[in-house]
Amino acid sequence: MKRSAIKTTIMQAIEFWSERVDECFLSVDWSETHSHCWRCGCERNLQRCHIVPHSLGGEDKPSNIVLLCSRCHADGPNVADPDIMWDWIKAYKVPFYGTFWSIQAQEEYKRIYKTSLSSDLNRISDLASIKHKDEIANKIENSLKSLFQQASVHFGQSYLNTATLAGLYRMMVKQLAKEYNIEL
Repeated sequence: MKRSAIKTTIMQAIEFWSERVDECFLSVDWSETHSHCWRCGCERNLQRCHIVPHSLGGEDKPSNIVLLCSRCHADGPNVADPDIMWDWIKAYKVPFYGTFWSIQAQEEYKRIYKTSLSSDLNRISDLASIKHKDEIANKIENSLKSLFQQASVHFGQSYLNTATLAGLYRMMVKQLAKEYNIEL
């Protein structure tokens, strides 16, 4: 059976939830929830996502709709308990716009390399006797700019996934370690 298009508007969902959820639990301010994903905080085309999926009896009404980018929508929970969606959104809150995917990539880095990116960078900075944070920050920025040309997106995606970003971070760490003759 084909289901009908979602009739609840973006504004209806925002109006409903802005009166019930404190924005400090989101990765975005209520003033920008019409254009920024409620989970990752990135400015994207938003999708009206069912909190309780249609397939599990979720209704087309503002109390069952959140606004997510396609990437977060695909990752969202598909369960009958509406609290789970809010637990998930709140668990990923970030303090600054545009940092969500970088933070996720740093978690991926830690999972893959069993150390944090900041630990690796601090180690290089200490062993290379770099005293000024600006020096290492500039080297990181320049290294990443050049390395982005050694990465690509998967077919059909418009973004670098977290594994690719984690890989770029590792390539940058390796490049800096080599520059300062430091063994990882």
